[in-house]
Amino acid sequence: MFSWITEWAFHLHLLMAISWIGGSVFMFILGVTLRDKKAQESVYPYVGPIFGWFEVGSLVILLTTGFILGFRFNLFQLLLHPNGTEISHALMMKAILVAILTVATVVHFVIAYKTNGKERTRWQHFFSRSSSMLIFVLNLFVMHYAIVMRNIL
Repeated sequence: MFSWITEWAFHLHLLMAISWIGGSVFMFILGVTLRDKKAQESVYPYVGPIFGWFEVGSLVILLTTGFILGFRFNLFQLLLHPNGTEISHALMMKAILVAILTVATVVHFVIAYKTNGKERTRWQHFFSRSSSMLIFVLNLFVMHYAIVMRNIL
């Protein structure tokens, strides 16, 4: 009956995941290659907000379509009552990683938004960089568990 919703949710989820991870890789490479402080100050105030709002939108769509797919494939029942299967383990790991990833994204976005074009405190710099690195690494693990789940489903 609602198979078209599931199909659209899956395709939209995949598109947003590609955008999210691709953007994360791009920003990671940008951060690694722009070592000059002046270059960073000239690029980040313009690229950062555009990327940040795009990422927030992508995350909202990812979470929404993830919930739709979770309901469609009865994954919430499995998440609440794990049974030791490979899909149960992959689902649990992905859910935990997505929760951590969401918190890290909120922390990073709030700090970046409040300090855009301003000097950051030592702690703001630490939490911004740490959350950014955490987001980058977690993306790779979330992608792994998503592939595992897709192969099983």
